[in-house]
Amino acid sequence: MGAQRGDPEYGLGHDDRELKRLQTQAGTLEPFTRQLFLDAGIELGMRVLDVGSGVGDVAFIAAEIVGDRGEVVGTDRVARALTVAKQRARDHSMDNVSFLQGDPTELNFNRRFDAIIGRYVLAWQPDPGSMLAGLVPLARPNGIFAFHELEWAAARSFPPVERWDRCCQLAVEAMTSGGADLQVGMKLHSLFVDVGLPAPSMRYTSIIGSTLEIVRFTTDIIATLLPDMELRGAVGRGEIDIDSLAEDVLADIRASGSIVVGRSEIGAWARSPMP
Repeated sequence: MGAQRGDPEYGLGHDDRELKRLQTQAGTLEPFTRQLFLDAGIELGMRVLDVGSGVGDVAFIAAEIVGDRGEVVGTDRVARALTVAKQRARDHSMDNVSFLQGDPTELNFNRRFDAIIGRYVLAWQPDPGSMLAGLVPLARPNGIFAFHELEWAAARSFPPVERWDRCCQLAVEAMTSGGADLQVGMKLHSLFVDVGLPAPSMRYTSIIGSTLEIVRFTTDIIATLLPDMELRGAVGRGEIDIDSLAEDVLADIRASGSIVVGRSEIGAWARSPMP
């Protein structure tokens, strides 16, 4: 799936629909991510590296926290996403944010960072441990590592809603086939420890309820992945009507008096050892 979309590191691609979905998703995730960074100790004046910036939402959260005396450098391998991120930074006069294209473990920086952060980036790495190990030398001693990742094992509905559960199943199968590790959130503890970081502090939450916003949090992924699903034969052509999917699922949820649970959000943070 990732290879078909021309980006082996992010299986959902970077077409216009997906870039818009990322910005919508960011609004829902923002409170958890922001609190993670505050709990981790990110503060005014810090220099922060954002890994896998995409269209910039995580970098912008960090930029607001570190303020004008701080600096955020966002990195991503995909020029198309960074073009959007740079324009958004200009539109909001965020002069303390810059973006670089490339793998941050291979880029040259003039000095080390006070904090290294990322959201939904380790899940898409062929070897997340190697990625994290390559980032460790980029942080100063006692530098902060804070990552927000996902976990899909607990997604469900109660009482069961067949169409919702099917959407979750399709999303997991499609992203997994594209190389994503959708349980990586639960692996953050071992990933940190294996690269020589202390055992991290962690937080866990899930989005739960019966609103259109919650439904779209998953069905919008289906919209992005549908061409690949049809190509692989996971669904028949025309089987899913993207224009009405979210409303149809919501109608089923309300008809059965159900609530739904989407993917889980897991945050982990630790400081690099002192020499």
